[in-house]
Amino acid sequence: MNKRKAARAVELVLPATSANLGPAFDAAALAFRLYLKLHAESASEFSITARGRDKEICGRVENHLILNTYREVLQAERRSIIPLRLRINNEMPIGKGCGSSAAARLAGIALAVYFGRLEWNDDGIVGEASRREHHPDNAAACWMGGLAIARMSSESGTQVAKFSPKGKWRLLFAVPKDPLSTEEARRVLPVQYSREDTVSNLQNSLMLLASFIQGNHQLLASALDDHLHQPFRAPLCPLLPAIQELAGKFGILGAVLSGAGPSVLVFLHPKAAAISSKAEVSSHLRKRGLAAELILTSIAERGARDSVSFRRK
Repeated sequence: MNKRKAARAVELVLPATSANLGPAFDAAALAFRLYLKLHAESASEFSITARGRDKEICGRVENHLILNTYREVLQAERRSIIPLRLRINNEMPIGKGCGSSAAARLAGIALAVYFGRLEWNDDGIVGEASRREHHPDNAAACWMGGLAIARMSSESGTQVAKFSPKGKWRLLFAVPKDPLSTEEARRVLPVQYSREDTVSNLQNSLMLLASFIQGNHQLLASALDDHLHQPFRAPLCPLLPAIQELAGKFGILGAVLSGAGPSVLVFLHPKAAAISSKAEVSSHLRKRGLAAELILTSIAERGARDSVSFRRK
């Protein structure tokens, strides 16, 4: 492919993400294997062809999060806005706690960097997405892959540490029919927390990190307890308490809200029969009068940055 052609088209593969992971509230996220796949090329006008999940939402040109972000970044950088033809193949549930908005914003930023020939590095791309998301965890994991720990500060901007969890990690993603807005999920959180609850979350989040570093599944099972957001969001996300009842059974290590919910991320023991665990969760939810799409998946080691290079020589 010649350089001129390469400058006119680009492909991106952005993984879904699950933030918070129980006690690591607004600090950590995990990338997993559901993807937003995007092909973009310069055109005479903006257009989108979409297929896959939520294709009606993905295919609307008006008020499209990817295109809006693309335009806004180019305008802020005083670059010409090149109309794009997008082909989208989406596997992510939208508005259900798997980082779809972070992926869309990152896609828009990445397209602006590519077509606007901006000299942005990973920190710049993740930082811009984090400012737009108002928290860095999903953006960091989506761009970097694996497990990402992130923070934002006025002094140092966005800082990210990424690593690949040791060993094999099987995941089950439980997706309800109806979405939940992040704003509504934030509204139910208290303004202040007790010292006891704060210390407990600090301890559990460090144990959570240690479990991934060591590949210690039993340590993870005991580190998922949270006191900062899940108890307050559970009434809005009934899948969570229902699935948590199965912790320690049928190969299920534990369950946490995925992001702000309403979806739930379930950790399975690597030696468990994943199909059987999925069937047990399905049966249990039916008995509770609940329904969810259950998706078996695993950690995505590669992030969106690995799908294309933005560094021009």
